[in-house]
This record gives sequence, C-alpha cells and structure tokens, in this order.
Amino acid sequence: MKATIEPGYIKGVVAAPPSKSLTQRALAAALLQLGSTIINNAGYSADEQAALQIIQQLGAKVTEVRQNNGLRQFSVSSNGVHPITDKIDCGESGLSARLFTPIAALHSSPVTISGHGSLAGRKLEGVKEMLTALGVTLTGFQGHIPFTVCGPIQATSLKINATGSSQLLSGLLFSLSACATTPLSIRVTGLESKPYIDLTMDVLAQFGKPIAHRIYREFFIDPASYSHKDIRQITIEADWSSASFLLVAGAIAGEVTVEGLNVASLQADRAILDVLQQAGAVVTVGDTGILVRKSRMRAFDFDATNCPDLFPILATLAANCNGDSRIRGVHRLFNKESNRVESVTEMLWSFGVHFSVEDDTLCIEGAERFNGTIIDSYNDHRIAMAAAVCALRAKSRVDIEGADAVKKSYPGFFDDLVSCGAKCTFFDT
Repeated sequence: MKATIEPGYIKGVVAAPPSKSLTQRALAAALLQLGSTIINNAGYSADEQAALQIIQQLGAKVTEVRQNNGLRQFSVSSNGVHPITDKIDCGESGLSARLFTPIAALHSSPVTISGHGSLAGRKLEGVKEMLTALGVTLTGFQGHIPFTVCGPIQATSLKINATGSSQLLSGLLFSLSACATTPLSIRVTGLESKPYIDLTMDVLAQFGKPIAHRIYREFFIDPASYSHKDIRQITIEADWSSASFLLVAGAIAGEVTVEGLNVASLQADRAILDVLQQAGAVVTVGDTGILVRKSRMRAFDFDATNCPDLFPILATLAANCNGDSRIRGVHRLFNKESNRVESVTEMLWSFGVHFSVEDDTLCIEGAERFNGTIIDSYNDHRIAMAAAVCALRAKSRVDIEGADAVKKSYPGFFDDLVSCGAKCTFFDT
C-alpha cells in the first residue's frame, strides 16, 4: 500500500494502543502458567497476533472474552508447553522468535521455528550457543529462521553473551523460571536495552516468579520464592513506542493529546517524553493524557542505546529542531526490520535534511521545511510512521511506499493521524 500525506496542521486526541511488547510477554507467561490467565487490553498488531497463535500452537487454549473500544480481553488456559504441531510461526516478530524458541525447547518434541518477511534475514545471535549449553538439539540452524529445536532444556546455571539482543535473555528467563527445580543463576555479558529486561522481570513477578539480579550482570532464579495461583490477571498498559509518533507529530505540526500512557512506565520508549522536554517542546502531563503542542524547539543530545526503536522518530524530531542534534547508539540499528542506519538516513536524505554518521552517533541538522518526496519504508513499520509524521512539515505531498508495514505494531496509526486532521490518501500497489 502507498500512502500520500499532505503537509498541514493537526489537532486531536488519541488513545495510545496497547504495548505489543508487554502483550507478547504476557502471552508467554500465560502459556507457562499452570492454570488460567485473564489478559486485559490486548491489541491487534501483527506481532501480537503471531504470539497469540504461537501459544496455541504450543498447547494453550485461548478464548476471546470481550471486545471493547477496539481492545481485547483473553482467557488463556494452559497446562504448560505441550505442542499440538511441529512448527510455530513467528510472523515477522523478532521478539516472538527469541522469546518462544527457549520456551518451545522445554518440550521433548522437535519444534521448527519459522516466520516470514524481514524476520527471515534477521540474525538470531547467541541462540545456538545458549541452547546447546542447556542440552537442546538444534537442526538446520544457519543463524536465522527456520531451524528446529528439540528439548527438553536442562535447567542449570550458565553464562551468556547478550550483546546481540536482550530478547533472548528474556526468553531464557521465561523458560528457566518454568523448569527450574533448584536455584540457578545466569551470568550475562554485553547486555543493552536493560529496560526490556525490567519488563520481563515485572511480568514474571506478576505471575509469581520473581527474578533477582546483580546490576544486570547476574540473574538469580529460585523456585523457593515462587507463589502459585490458579488464576492470574494482567492488564496491558499503553504503548510508549507507538505513542511516540503522535507525540512528536503534535510537537512539530500542531497539538495532540495522547491518552492512557503511564508516566511511571518501565517501557524503554517512555524516554521520548524526556527528549521532547529536553528539546523544549510544550508538554503538559495531565490526569488522563499527555498534550504536546507545536513550538520552536532546540537541538538535543540523546543516547538511544537502551531504546533503539525510538531512532526513526527521534530523527524526525531532530530534523525539526533548531541546531545540530546528536543521537547516539547507531550500532543498535543494523538487525531490525530494516537496516535502520540505511533506512533512517535515506529518509532524511529524501526529505533534504543534512546529516552525518560519526562513529556511533547520528548527527542531524534541523531544517525549516522538507522536500515533498517519495519514501521507501523498506517494509519497516517505524520508518513508515516516522516518514508520515515528518511529511506534515514538508513543502508538498509525500508518498510512502509500503505504508501498510504499520500493521506490524500499530495498525490504527493512519486512522489516528487522520482523526487529528491529517490529509492522507491510500492506494493499493
């Protein structure tokens, strides 16, 4: 699908969608919960749908209890991992692939980890080393999907390198917390994106499985600290990652209020609020929503190492700030839905924004207005959304190729943008 965005002023109120990152973790926890789980406020993104399908493929029974205001409530009944098929489909979700691979390996039956689209080319670093150390057999592993795992995992202490992704450590914490019968520890080197591990530990704690850690370098699992309930309930909070696009849209092109966000959230992308304030945006945090109003903003300096998903929208924000902004953490951009060093800088180049990449830093010179242009999303949801926001400040219309990539995380993005007054036209391609 191609989306055409006309420049213009926007004003509106939108409800932030649920966090797909939290939903996927909640679904994993529900699969491993021996009993029932109620999951409130789940969303409709493709990544959430993939995780929902996976837990059913691994043996959970899922009932949709109610649909209310576009959100969903699930009842999940599970007796642990008992695959009903020899293959799970992770869609295009890197988190699902890394989260559910160690979980699938809890069972003694061979399970093929599959997916499609951009996931097929994304590296799954550390998977082979970690799983073989835990007694799991891997077949056909070439560094990415598809491959087959055959467990069961042997619960034991080990050391892993988490440089490639914190998501694999999350999968390991879920898996080992489910099968450990005695205390064990996981020593970790190279861990980045620590807030995502905080999310994992928070979900596990809500399911009665607290994880202790020593400054994120060693994690301790002790079944003696567990508590069990036949029924668990978890509510998915609103997604700061998706909300960041609308918040920045308000800052550069009008006035937008985003409702439902938890200012005290553990989510890494909650940092967008700090960056907006650092840049001098007009931000009002109210009881029900966060209002961001267009203003003349100044350049900012921010380290996005722990929240690399913000990079595309931070680039859009920086392009609209007066002066030279610096966004650090470029090394985190290579193994995403696209090579985001390439896709972000090509987006900036197409808009006529001056930039440079210096070591691990993207330097962006702010501009008054941007070129009308054609943007290739690279089938990357965050590039499509960042480009749409930047298009509001262009001199003329902007065409975004592959705009339907937003379905991966925020299927209602363009609807919400239009509800705020943006002029968008869509064409099948």
